[in-house]
Amino acid sequence: MSTTVTVTDATPPQLSHRLTAARLPRFAPAGIAGGSIVLGCAVGAVAGLKSHLQWGLISALLFLVASYAVSASVEGRRQAKDRFATSLVWVAFICAVVPLVSLTFYTVQQGIGAITPEFLSHSMKGVVATLSPDGGIYHAIIGTIEQVLLATLIAAPIGLLTAVYLVEYGRGRLAKAVTFFVDVMTGIPSVVAGLFILSLWNILLGFEYSGFSGSLALAILMMPVVVRSTEEMLKLVPNELREASYALGVPRWKTILRIVLPTAIGGITTGVMLAVARITGETAPVMMLVFGADFINSDPFNGPQQSLPLYIWQQYSQVNNEFGYSRAWGAALVLIAFVMGLNLIARGIARWRSPKGGR
Repeated sequence: MSTTVTVTDATPPQLSHRLTAARLPRFAPAGIAGGSIVLGCAVGAVAGLKSHLQWGLISALLFLVASYAVSASVEGRRQAKDRFATSLVWVAFICAVVPLVSLTFYTVQQGIGAITPEFLSHSMKGVVATLSPDGGIYHAIIGTIEQVLLATLIAAPIGLLTAVYLVEYGRGRLAKAVTFFVDVMTGIPSVVAGLFILSLWNILLGFEYSGFSGSLALAILMMPVVVRSTEEMLKLVPNELREASYALGVPRWKTILRIVLPTAIGGITTGVMLAVARITGETAPVMMLVFGADFINSDPFNGPQQSLPLYIWQQYSQVNNEFGYSRAWGAALVLIAFVMGLNLIARGIARWRSPKGGR
């Protein structure tokens, strides 16, 4: 006696409904965004709002509401919540990018006219800033490079060794105290660091105003950034590498020097470069300690020196001085280009030394 079993390919109605549920086309978010922008601008114009920022905020709000409403009516509430979260992320991203792009564009627009070979290769010595368009930023570029370089030479080794201690050796109260003070130093205002060096180095010990004095204050601001970034990079090194080295009888110090640091060197270098970019634009410590100069002073240990942030402030602080405004915007453009260059170098080093690069 045989039994016949029938197999059907029929799909349950509930499952079929789930698999064939309606979906918005891929261009729907872009279309909703375009319609929201048009409608937001129209609402702003009708309401008499003069600020384009207000128009943008209205458009962003309309985009969020429309994304959820359209998705809920077509795809259901569950998918609508997902699209709403995605739209919120995009709006936050645009809100963060637009000010940066606007700042860069406006600085380029205002400062590109001042960038000439003479502007980059001359100082302000013998130039009456309020009466002449002559003069340049060569002395400020030299001062900025020397001050930042000295601060890096001071802060990078100290920050690196401190991070190595915290990750590899730090235990007990001393490590907790060091971590606490590093956290405190991270939030110290730049003017406080300048006042500390002014009181200790210039007033108490009697040293004169110089680029090195400013470098000491910049190093104080740079050290906690280096410590934190290096500490996080060292923690990412797998413990298996350390244990394998110890199993071969390699001492701890040599393991750190030959295994741990080379593995994390890409991230460490990136953190140092970002710390350098952070201190490059500081003005308050330089104003109190470097004091500024209109001439070229290539000796950071003797006499006042100029820097780009201080130069920008001095030129822009001259009231109703069209020439000073032009020079200030030109120097600001050079400073932004310098900081952007450091960030690009940091990203390039990080990508070059990443594990995916095979190095």
